[in-house]
Amino acid sequence: MARYTGPTNKLFRNYGVTDLSNRKLVSSLRQTASGQHGAARKKLSDYAVHLNEKQKIRLTYLVSEKQFAKYYHKAAAKKGVTGTILLQMLERRLDNVVFRAGFAATRKQARQIVNHGHILVNGKKVDIPSFLVSAGDVITVKTRSADFIKSVLEPIDAAMAPVWMTVDREAQKITFDRIPEREELDPEFKEQLVIEYYSK
Repeated sequence: MARYTGPTNKLFRNYGVTDLSNRKLVSSLRQTASGQHGAARKKLSDYAVHLNEKQKIRLTYLVSEKQFAKYYHKAAAKKGVTGTILLQMLERRLDNVVFRAGFAATRKQARQIVNHGHILVNGKKVDIPSFLVSAGDVITVKTRSADFIKSVLEPIDAAMAPVWMTVDREAQKITFDRIPEREELDPEFKEQLVIEYYSK
């Protein structure tokens, strides 16, 4: 699978990603595109507008083009609002749940924590970051990893955890209570543009 190894902050700025998956940098980075003429106003074509929104959402959740396309087609095959289902699936990713709960400072770190086998879902080790968590699932930390996760948790604000999960920092436990509603997710996302992008 192709993996981008260049300067991610520059890439994020080019697509207007405000959640840079790094709580330490969000407030300090400029929100204009990178480069000498990054702040210049440019009239985008309809295609560019649709593409940029798709890239914005994809980069926020740090998924590849192939993964993102799979999520879209799965969402389109389900009953309901395709855009909302797409965002809900991305929110249900295990690496994203670990990040949202404050068990990692960045989504990249959350992915590494899952990959290295530190996380249990309903008592069973899951080392696949793309694993989709379901309502009622309980995510815990392996006993041998408790000290490491404790050191990660200390500098992170506990208030960052969203309302659709219950986080017990002392027990290092996350209960995914329910799937979030659209109004609880990022209001800046224009998922309808993503649907139009794939519909062409």
